[in-house]
Amino acid sequence: MLNGKMKAGFFTLGWDFPSMAVIEQGSFEIISRSPSQTRRVGMRLGDLLQVGDIVGLEGNLGSGKTTFVQGLASGWGSLDAVSSPTYVLVNIYRRMGGGELFHLDAYRLQSPAEAVDLDLDGMIERGPLVVEWADRIAEALPEHRLTLKMKMISPDQRDFIIQAQGERHRELLRHFRERIYGES
Repeated sequence: MLNGKMKAGFFTLGWDFPSMAVIEQGSFEIISRSPSQTRRVGMRLGDLLQVGDIVGLEGNLGSGKTTFVQGLASGWGSLDAVSSPTYVLVNIYRRMGGGELFHLDAYRLQSPAEAVDLDLDGMIERGPLVVEWADRIAEALPEHRLTLKMKMISPDQRDFIIQAQGERHRELLRHFRERIYGES
């Protein structure tokens, strides 16, 4: 709203904005300047993942989702090659010593019900679940999760805003932030 104010005998026009954060409280932002940096950011998160953790990735084509998952799987400990499961829907990555990481691509799913039919609960019980295009099936995913909103800024630069819902995922976000910035 435009608001007129008197200041030291002068009438000035100024904008009166309500106080609001640029990003939501409890979130943070990362700017990646290369695919290798995007992979390294993913590695920092992958090292922290536990059975039952859910990571939702949202963003247009080319926003860095699969590149991020390549790093995430590597950081988690998988030596498997990572590719987008667009046509197979779910890739399962394994690591030495056991464990499974589930990588779901919801791009081709027509509804959240189709995601439920893939046995999301079974995946979550057996390992971490990372979902590309998570916003397409948000109603099928547990409310408590980590969400990365990814955006292409330029051919080499990506912007990530990371948010957490639920106590475990807020803790995960805090540790992830420490790994990235070295601070709490």
